[in-house]
Amino acid sequence: MKTLFIFLFFPLFFVSCAASQVVIPPNATAEKLIQLAQEESDKDRYGNALEYYWAVLDTYPSRIDSVCAAEYEIAFIHYKQRKYTEAKNELNQLLARYDNPEAETYPAQYKILAGIVIKEIEEKEKGK
Repeated sequence: MKTLFIFLFFPLFFVSCAASQVVIPPNATAEKLIQLAQEESDKDRYGNALEYYWAVLDTYPSRIDSVCAAEYEIAFIHYKQRKYTEAKNELNQLLARYDNPEAETYPAQYKILAGIVIKEIEEKEKGK
């Protein structure tokens, strides 16, 4: 009976642990959410990382520096997952943000990085 219990319920333990729920800390700053997302991404837990980045977009839509960071990182996760079409579309949307007079105040690194990743995607698409 003990062997049957281990055989039936032990795998369920791993499934329940793998399906962790992301808890968005109340009153978390945009920086804290981005830090949590980076930590999850570093552990290849991309679903969790995306949840934190989406929380940045939902909670801090007027913080353009954080929005640009979150949008870039979401697209980059999709790139790492080889979801090239999705990543390319997201990166192009991010680049479109920079086509306005206020863009001088936006963080330049995400514009540069988006361009680099789009070129990499296009090279991969040519190599198919």
